[in-house]
Amino acid sequence: MATAQLGLGAGPERRHNTQGGGPEQRHNTQGGLPQLGDSAPAVLSLMPPVEMKRRNKVQLCSSKPAFASLLRFHQFHPFLCAADFKKLASLYGSDKFDLPYGIRTSAEYFRLALSKLQSCDLFDESDNMPCKRCVVVGNGGVLKNKTLGERIDSYDVIIRMNNGPVLGHEEEVGRRTTFRLFYPESVFSDPKHNDPNTTAILTAFKPHDLKWLWELLTGGKINTNGFWKKPALNLIYKPYQIRILDPFIIRTAAYELLNFPKVFPKNQKPKHPTTGIIAITLAFHICHEVHLAGFRYNFSDLQSPLHYYGNATMSLMNKNAYHNVTAEQLFLKDIIEKNFVINLTQD
Repeated sequence: MATAQLGLGAGPERRHNTQGGGPEQRHNTQGGLPQLGDSAPAVLSLMPPVEMKRRNKVQLCSSKPAFASLLRFHQFHPFLCAADFKKLASLYGSDKFDLPYGIRTSAEYFRLALSKLQSCDLFDESDNMPCKRCVVVGNGGVLKNKTLGERIDSYDVIIRMNNGPVLGHEEEVGRRTTFRLFYPESVFSDPKHNDPNTTAILTAFKPHDLKWLWELLTGGKINTNGFWKKPALNLIYKPYQIRILDPFIIRTAAYELLNFPKVFPKNQKPKHPTTGIIAITLAFHICHEVHLAGFRYNFSDLQSPLHYYGNATMSLMNKNAYHNVTAEQLFLKDIIEKNFVINLTQD
């Protein structure tokens, strides 16, 4: 496995335990929840009230988006807020699912991580423009030599994922980034990739991910156990830039858009959405119009580039055991044919 981004922006080993086992295998390789140390009870009970910047609302649009029929809730705030995440988890059913689809058994880890963030806002307070046009930029090799950078930069909202670089690829993928989804094994660690105008969104797949963020933000020692590869040991983003994605978004991607079963047969490894599909699901909940770039792959040539950066080839797609790439490609084909989204890299 050469990179973390396989398929639609994710890797086959990403956030998973490769030792085998049931659906919980990808959350923790140590056989239980990560330990916070002997002082954990005191930390959890004596933490002061959090003064987090108040959330702002998704601006309503007078007309429905083309993809409205796909969603139960279109206007949905996608980021967790320290003050009410448990209440909203109960309202939307996230208290009935474990990570990555809910907060059950991990609520205290969410609370720890959220306690160190400064905001759960979606957009700047001055940004009141409704009906936003968004582009979700995948990491596919189809972006090579397309020179879509200027067009991508023209959108109101630009969503990227993992460590798909902008630096050095401006002509192909643009310069601006509104949101970047990441997890501990895929986040940039080189400060040269930091854009102070980017909001970095942690997609938590296991309790270790939340503990990792808390340790980084408190300056504590980083425990690297429980990750499929060594996570970043420093964070290039400031606390004001960081958000935590509501597991409802990931659950919607899995169960409502991809129609994955809630329980897989014992002889099958559980499948989970790639970061790319999660990013599209996020866009559906905050945008009025969604366009895609970098989501088409050349399955007929296994030596063709997997990403628009690096040297990985399509042959790595065959090693993808934790994502249903076929289901995701069919989903993308369906929403493109129905004009729910526009594909900028169709040809």
